[in-house]
Amino acid sequence: MKHAHGVAEVRAAEAAAMAGLPDGALMDRAATGLATVCLGLLGRAYGARVVLLVGSGDNGGDALYAGARLAGRGVGVDALLLNPERVHTAGLAALVRAGGRVTIDAAVLDRADLVVDGIVGIGGSGGLRPAAADLVARAARGPGLMVAVDLPSGVDADSGEVRGPAVRADVTVTFGTWKPALLIDPGAGLAGATTCVDIGLGAHLPSPAMRSLQAADVAARLPVPGRSDDKYRRGVLGVVAGSPTYLGAAVLAVGGALAAGAGMVRFVGAAEVAGAVRARWPEVVVADGLPSAAGRVQAWVVGPGGGVDDAARAVLADVLGTDVPVLLDADALSLLTQRGELRRRAPTLLTPHAGELARLLGVERDAVQAQRLTHVRRAAAQYGATVLLKGSTTLIAGPAGEPVWVNGTGTGWLATAGSGDVLSGACGALLAAGSVADEAGALGAYLHGLAARLAAGTGAPITAAGIIDLLPAAWRSVAPEKDQ
Repeated sequence: MKHAHGVAEVRAAEAAAMAGLPDGALMDRAATGLATVCLGLLGRAYGARVVLLVGSGDNGGDALYAGARLAGRGVGVDALLLNPERVHTAGLAALVRAGGRVTIDAAVLDRADLVVDGIVGIGGSGGLRPAAADLVARAARGPGLMVAVDLPSGVDADSGEVRGPAVRADVTVTFGTWKPALLIDPGAGLAGATTCVDIGLGAHLPSPAMRSLQAADVAARLPVPGRSDDKYRRGVLGVVAGSPTYLGAAVLAVGGALAAGAGMVRFVGAAEVAGAVRARWPEVVVADGLPSAAGRVQAWVVGPGGGVDDAARAVLADVLGTDVPVLLDADALSLLTQRGELRRRAPTLLTPHAGELARLLGVERDAVQAQRLTHVRRAAAQYGATVLLKGSTTLIAGPAGEPVWVNGTGTGWLATAGSGDVLSGACGALLAAGSVADEAGALGAYLHGLAARLAAGTGAPITAAGIIDLLPAAWRSVAPEKDQ
């Protein structure tokens, strides 16, 4: 699992680690790891050209020491100092001793094989200053790969926000632990391929601010039926979705639930919608009337394509009055916006996209997109619910300030009608199987994104139905030993 820590936690861990180490040991470890990655990218030492963009802090020091190691291996290293009066003096001396050069000629960027971004690091705030931005823009036009030190300069380490010009890296080498910005868009989208170098902070780090499931973590958490389990033990999910206008929403939500392992689905809806569901999924049990009278369920999914009329309001009130987990999506979120509050003891999972979250909070969509972490946490606290904010990096925040889950398996091909309905069904199936709300969201988002990647193959349009078809394959690819 990837664990991410904020700047304050990293600084405290560094201080604690340095108290028991010789001076400069942490920077030496970081520089060694950075130089190793750079050498791997270059593929050779002699004849290779590296340019260091050097800021005034420890980030610049890391770049200079790494440059010294590269120069010692025969790489031609030039350093462009953004603030010569505040440069890391020991790092600069090491570079010069190893044969590296200090230059003021930005033309070296035009022939570099690799450029090291040591401008700001995790202590920066706001976008790059004009002089730095000009150098970064010139480097981007040149032939060299851009390698960011700890994270791309101009990106806020704690939130992933980008408030001005920033580095777009091909590779980011971070130290000690992942930073939230490397997992959350828009910052994550500027990081390129990422790697974390162990510099010995692990024993000094607190609980993470953020975590991201990897394949082994998903495999360990997926609910697998035992030999004696029946459909009820596997989890019965109730689904209230669709309308005569949006028949497909119900079909897709139910399909997502079945493909994600629901032992049984009870569907509640108008006869026309129920007929479409039963025609596609004959194993589903259908009912009409209020959901609470439909029979035993372990969780409910409400909202996809369901409308916002009085009947939909009555359904929402009825479901919220139950004592089982409930997932609200799409039109149910619109109704929740009208209510303005959610008072409920049983677990509740909201699955908005950015526009829906903006309406829930009464802010602009652009504000949510720019500050995704801030707003998903705010919504979770305001509504007392777990909130899954859909997007290129999906965030799942709990109501009690728990570490935020981040999912990175998403793909742009998921931007297709109905994919959110499939996700609702998949997450609902995991809720019904007994997963807690935040893990249900994280697991569902992981499988949903992976299924979309499988459906898209090497890059081709997909449909929501295609995601359903590949959900079992996504499950098998993560945990083949559990497919017994």
